[in-house]
Amino acid sequence: MDPVRLGVNIDHVATLRQARGGTEPEPVIAAGIAELAGADSITIHLREDRRHIRDRDLRLIRETVQTKLNLEMACTSEIIGIALDVGPEQVTLVPERRQELTTEGGLDVRGALDSIRSAAERFAEAGTRVSLFIDPDAEAVRAAAESGTQCVELHTGSYANAKNEAQATQRLSELAHAATLARSLGLWVYAGHGLNYANIRPLVRIPEVEEVNIGHSIISRAIFTGLDQAVREMKDLMRR
Repeated sequence: MDPVRLGVNIDHVATLRQARGGTEPEPVIAAGIAELAGADSITIHLREDRRHIRDRDLRLIRETVQTKLNLEMACTSEIIGIALDVGPEQVTLVPERRQELTTEGGLDVRGALDSIRSAAERFAEAGTRVSLFIDPDAEAVRAAAESGTQCVELHTGSYANAKNEAQATQRLSELAHAATLARSLGLWVYAGHGLNYANIRPLVRIPEVEEVNIGHSIISRAIFTGLDQAVREMKDLMRR
């Protein structure tokens, strides 16, 4: 079995920059360091309110990323137009509320099926892979399979926030069942949200999971170890 790939989300580098309204730290430099340390892809979220990543960051990172650029985004006409213009290898459609600190739940695929299908067709013509960020339940997986997209990213927040070992085991089982169903329906399976150095290993043992996206934990560790070491430590845990 091939090792699970690591996508590093660098949004919080931009969050730190925005705290002072200056120019440091530079997200594009973070992307380069993460790649050199072994990241298999770089993830950024261009929010409608531009609270961290900005249009300028997206364009610079698109020019410099050597692996895969995964753009998290709301399914809105403005952001779709920007994504089609910039051309990331992958877009991940996510729900978005301006009041939230971070993405709080999975996409309501059934409720937005027509708009998702329309976006998926446009991205397919541009050669861009489309993933949907969904909760790990059967209805969401089946709706994703009807949407014309190629991938799902399973929301791992409930697993990451489990209060005890029994709850974590139950949440992991739910993720495993969702991953098995998604793969049986022809979807590639990714996972992300709240994953860290303590909980990553059980998750990457799910055979269908091919890639995980991790941001906050790696950027937090980087404050003490440096970004290069933080990425290498996560990759090492995933291999073991």
